[in-house]
Amino acid sequence: MQSRNRFLDDMSQLMTNAMGVAQGARTEAETAMKSLMDRWLADRDFVTREEFDAVRAMAQKAREENEALSARLAALEAKQG
Repeated sequence: MQSRNRFLDDMSQLMTNAMGVAQGARTEAETAMKSLMDRWLADRDFVTREEFDAVRAMAQKAREENEALSARLAALEAKQG
C-alpha cells in the first residue's frame, strides 16, 4: 500500500508542476499577443481617444464660430440692403 501512495503522490506532484508550466505559458502567450497588438496599432497611426476628443472640441468650436459669423453677416446684409 505504501508504494501506491508514493505513486499517487508523484503523479499529483507531476500534475501540479504541469499546471504551473501551463499557467506560465499562458501568461507568456498573453504578453506576446498584447505586445504584437500594441505594435500593430502603433504602426497604423491610429489616434488616441484624447487626440480625437481634442480635435472634436476644436471642430465644435469652429462650427459655433461659423454659425455666429453667418448670423452676423446676414444681419449686416439685411441692414444694408
